[in-house]
Amino acid sequence: MSQAPDRTGGPSAEEIAALDAHWRAANYLAVGQIYLMDNPLLTRPLIPEDIKPRLLGHWGTSPGLNLVYTHLNRVIKDRDLTALAVWGPGHGGPAVVANSWLEGSWSEVYRDVPRDAEGMARLFKRFSFPGGVPSHVAPDVPGSIHEGGELGYALTHAYGAAFDHPDLFVACVIGDGEAETGPLAASWHSDKFLDPVHDGAVLPILHLNGYKIANPTVLARLPEDELDALLRGYGHDPLHVEGDDPETVHRELALALDTALDRIAVIQERARVQGAVERPSWPMIVLRTPKGWTGPREVDGLPVENTWRAHQVPLHGVREDDDHRRQLEEWMRSYRPEELFDEDGRPRPEVLRYVPEGDARLGATPYANGGRLTRDLPLPGLAGHAVEVAAPGQSTSEPTQVLGGWLEELMAATAARRDFRLVGPDETASNRLDAVYRATGKTWEEKTYPTDEHLSRDGRVMEVLSEHLCQGWLEGYLLTGRHGLFSCYEAFAHIVDSMVNQHIKWLRASRRLDWRRPIASLNYLLTSHVWRQDHNGFSHQDPGFVDHILNKSPEAVRVYLPPDANTLLAAAEHVLGSRDYVNVIVSGKQPTFDWLTLEQARAHCARGAGTWAWAGTEDGTREPDVVLACAGDVPTQEVLAAAGLLRRHLPELSLRVVNVVDVARLLPQGEHPHGMPDAEYDALFTRDKPVIFAYHGYPWLIHRLAYRRHGHDHLHVRGYEEEGTTTTPFDMVVRNDLDRYRLVMDVIDRVPGLGVRAVGLRQAMADARFRHHRWIREHGSDMPEVADWRWEG
Repeated sequence: MSQAPDRTGGPSAEEIAALDAHWRAANYLAVGQIYLMDNPLLTRPLIPEDIKPRLLGHWGTSPGLNLVYTHLNRVIKDRDLTALAVWGPGHGGPAVVANSWLEGSWSEVYRDVPRDAEGMARLFKRFSFPGGVPSHVAPDVPGSIHEGGELGYALTHAYGAAFDHPDLFVACVIGDGEAETGPLAASWHSDKFLDPVHDGAVLPILHLNGYKIANPTVLARLPEDELDALLRGYGHDPLHVEGDDPETVHRELALALDTALDRIAVIQERARVQGAVERPSWPMIVLRTPKGWTGPREVDGLPVENTWRAHQVPLHGVREDDDHRRQLEEWMRSYRPEELFDEDGRPRPEVLRYVPEGDARLGATPYANGGRLTRDLPLPGLAGHAVEVAAPGQSTSEPTQVLGGWLEELMAATAARRDFRLVGPDETASNRLDAVYRATGKTWEEKTYPTDEHLSRDGRVMEVLSEHLCQGWLEGYLLTGRHGLFSCYEAFAHIVDSMVNQHIKWLRASRRLDWRRPIASLNYLLTSHVWRQDHNGFSHQDPGFVDHILNKSPEAVRVYLPPDANTLLAAAEHVLGSRDYVNVIVSGKQPTFDWLTLEQARAHCARGAGTWAWAGTEDGTREPDVVLACAGDVPTQEVLAAAGLLRRHLPELSLRVVNVVDVARLLPQGEHPHGMPDAEYDALFTRDKPVIFAYHGYPWLIHRLAYRRHGHDHLHVRGYEEEGTTTTPFDMVVRNDLDRYRLVMDVIDRVPGLGVRAVGLRQAMADARFRHHRWIREHGSDMPEVADWRWEG
């Protein structure tokens, strides 16, 4: 990062005038978007028809965002910076839209909105208007990677963008309302994971305007020395800017930005040239300006500027109330638009003096349209990592450990390009992925001790006990053109339910914008799952993240439940090569039977669901009497064990075994891109035969996915029923009626005529469950017939 021109005395009066002109123009445009749909240059007095019938948007934060955008333009142009901005108060959409229109990036992606009076009118009308653009800094806004509708994630997104982008400067505006959230509080610690050599720089700008929607904000009311101590305790070096006089604030903010960027340049030079290894104290800016600054000071006898009343729309009755409409016109004319725009509505040269050009503009940077930068990963071949399977169910492997070896090779293959990271909350080794440490370490910028293992300042495995940070880092990383994998205990993926929901919405909206390029998929590996929590018990048993994901936009979500190591490899290869999806893979880390060769696994994953003919007893002359279906590694084992019992004791029964890897295959074709046509579903599951389905998660999900299928009345699903504790592996499935003995009983109960003929077998199955209960309470382990079971087909 380069030093700025010498500004020892601060900006000149002429420079401040140019900054102020740009700021006033942005403020004018922000107000116009909230209120107007005609008469953009106020060439005549406002009339009711000029005003939108529904007034939507957030004014209160917009002047502060406009101020920061204006000053970022100056330092980007002065220093020839490669920069990205993350706008935490993303509901301040009018500000970011205004600035992207001023700099020209808006008109480049929306060619029917030129930088003139006609374009300004369209810009105003389309903001928060049917058929237009949302009120937040959504994907529709050039330069955005962060909508900010849900608060808490701005800073973690900013750091994710900076990782492995050594030449990138990321400015992140954090609203004081957002600063009250838990995720943002944790995000301050991201500076402990930023490597000054291989990563870019993040400049947090904490904007304190004092109020939320209807209340004061905590940090804005702290005494300055207490706030300063808090931020220094987080490892930052704060620079304070405060005021309500524009000239003073312009001067102080310009000096603060120059000081911060000079300090960043020194930090990076010390690390990159001089080899400094101590963790630096990175600068940040605390900016205090009034909420709704430059807007109406009073409306209907009540104070507005610098109060919570400025948060959204300060003047409400503008279309109906002549006095409010007069106030609006006075407000807009106070920016002196005739000095800012020429007769045709084009910004005057003085307004654009500090606006960068080309991709240097914040609205045009390729880092905010990460698909422009994304390269295909050099995915290693699977053959060298696949498990040899001489026959189904005769050997076991730890699937995630097998995957770890493949990820190690991928880490090594991306060592020079540094565009793949593995994130997770302190669980990489626990989840059996620790082979990656042979290729890279864990990111760590703090002190290290001789007892530490695998810590590295330039590591690309990121562990922190905050799922929010893991998710946010990875989202920022993906949105700026890279790849990654999030490994997490299954039960605690729920912590980021809301975050992944926002990301899915982002992907869905981006797909509808032809100028947004596809980015690498957000990939989850959920392991240490519900059926194997021997240490932790009930608190760690929740398979519902899959339900949450499958509620979301079908075009963007995929869920895979590989039953063994080779299918996990095939699924991982697929998701890491995909674009614009949220992919969830659920796979255990404990020893699991090997069912399929690599070639079979690839074909099975490509189908998503299929019969395992070797496990059933069909002879091809008639439909099966019953279908045993399964999805998930433990349910697959129990279904195969049940099939073995049925083959032995009821050899005349025609049995079909179906395994489902891609859960969305159960949906009708018109409801999900992976859904099966009815004819294919009927051929696989039959139209009227009993289907006993052993599912990894909550059983009602399968019913919901298949409720429109012909055979739904004959579908009986077993799954997790919120029964759990610290117990043996087999006792978990017994407690939830997913065990092999219960599945055999279900077959006997549901195949017409079988109940009378197989009453003895049913009783033997019930007795086995009773024997199990007594055995584990006496021995503390599963019965030998379960623990030593192997497939005998």
